[in-house]
Amino acid sequence: MKSIILIAPPAAGKGTQSEMITKKYNIPSISTGDLLRDIVKEESDLGKLVKEKLDNGMLVEDEIVLEILKNRISQSDCANGYILDGFPRTVNQAEKYDEILSDLGLELGHVILLDIDKEIAKKRIVGRVSCPNCKSVFNEMFEETKPLNEGLCDHCNTALVKRSDDNDETFDQRFNQYLEKTMPLIEFYKNKGVLREVNSGINKEYTFKSIEEILDGNN
Repeated sequence: MKSIILIAPPAAGKGTQSEMITKKYNIPSISTGDLLRDIVKEESDLGKLVKEKLDNGMLVEDEIVLEILKNRISQSDCANGYILDGFPRTVNQAEKYDEILSDLGLELGHVILLDIDKEIAKKRIVGRVSCPNCKSVFNEMFEETKPLNEGLCDHCNTALVKRSDDNDETFDQRFNQYLEKTMPLIEFYKNKGVLREVNSGINKEYTFKSIEEILDGNN
């Protein structure tokens, strides 16, 4: 199994697919955000520096993130591959990541774009409602995921709630920001001839089957 980079716009299901890949192939999913938070807990000099930056709303420099990531992917549980969640985000990070792989004698692996139509993605966000009691999630804009009784949880009959930021305006801002920041990264991997695209707008099972075919070498 090779390492996997998942690139995805909002509501493409990256978290769900990461979980499904981890479960089937028994490889870790690595979030740079989680790595930074773990470093802070160590209370080392580096941890104190990272904590100061995070507490003050500052970005942690790429050099620090890359050093922490290099240490993580060198660990034994990554020997059979891993999933990168939320990294790289820029072409500069991608180039530096290539250097790390070269230093460690590792291959780039799979780069998979979870492609989804903007309007479908918007419906996934704007139509989302959840149960504050049992945490079940529904979507009022898709027949197969609507609650049986409008506004009520199917499982415990609790009134469903909607997040305040699940609206058209916030989604458009997030999606446009993704396009602005991520398109150069997509082009970078296209030019390297390693980018594979998967339709994530149908359902999670279809998306995962397409990913499986790539990982198993059948596509």
